Amino acid sequence: MRKIKDIRPIQLKDNKLYVINQLKLPKEKEWLELSDYHQVAEAIEKMIIRGAPLIGIVGAYGFALGVKQIVEEGKQLEEAENVYERLKNTRPTAVNLFWALERMWKKFEKWNSEGKSEKELIELLFKEAERIDLEDYHANKAIGGYGQVLLPDKCRILTHCNTGALATSGWGTALGVIRSAFESGKDITVYVDETRPYLQGSRLTAWELVQEGIPHYLITDSSAGFLMSKGVIDAVIVGADRITANGDVANKIGTYTLAVLAEAHDIPFYVAAPTSTFDLSTESGKDIPIEERSQSEVKKCGGSDIAPEETQAINYSFDITPASKITAIITEKGIISHVDKEHIDKFLKYRGV
Repeated sequence: MRKIKDIRPIQLKDNKLYVINQLKLPKEKEWLELSDYHQVAEAIEKMIIRGAPLIGIVGAYGFALGVKQIVEEGKQLEEAENVYERLKNTRPTAVNLFWALERMWKKFEKWNSEGKSEKELIELLFKEAERIDLEDYHANKAIGGYGQVLLPDKCRILTHCNTGALATSGWGTALGVIRSAFESGKDITVYVDETRPYLQGSRLTAWELVQEGIPHYLITDSSAGFLMSKGVIDAVIVGADRITANGDVANKIGTYTLAVLAEAHDIPFYVAAPTSTFDLSTESGKDIPIEERSQSEVKKCGGSDIAPEETQAINYSFDITPASKITAIITEKGIISHVDKEHIDKFLKYRGV
């Protein structure tokens, strides 16, 4: 067994939230203090923090901070609805945010019906946010445990975007599977898609792998197919921002391309995500709202202009991978090896989700 470094992207101290500024990595590891919900919302929108599970966790802390702010400013607690809506509207695709905020809102409503003190309300909300945080960490460890069993003792893995400690409470989903496999002693090599336009692969995933001492190569996104054709890739593992009732997956733009290529080269394509990423109220991928971000993210790289000013750009943050192209979905409750509505329903009901 190898010893794996425990990276945590957020810290709570004295009811203040501190987060690693992911825009500064890999050059600088800067901690930012987020003392109110406005700062939390901006941190999510500006991608200072990102990754579906982490957005949910930080959103939960943001709601607790917002209610604390209302109480300290002597405002009416009806203002909590404004906090909820502000945080909910930061990013539209990752369902973990809505799931976490709904949990927080239910705690708020329960307190409201019981008529306890405002001090007890604040304590209740921070405890619930901490519970969401801790649950995610243990869920990711379980995902890693289940997922690493799918990998041979010697495995070359292609991954996309950042799905590690920086995208979660501290272990990772897809990268958590890789971490667990490496920790167990398997001979792992990771091929890291740079993940344009925000370069989460080259800036964040590669940084995490350096911290762990896990062998890896950075590749351009357009290299993946050629590497598959050369027999260099044994498996593809990605994360998810939302999984629909029929098993379609919304994930970082470029995921669909990798799924098509993996299918063409007979390479297993795995999705790793906690059950909080399932959205059974959404029937299929065509019903998922896809975030479109600023053109400037495509037209710049490293702060430098790489296209004429007059050029228009399209910048979808996510795409949809059909369930038919997914070999298995790895969750903290186990592995869904037949990805369709019937098997997902049975799996989640049997596991009590």
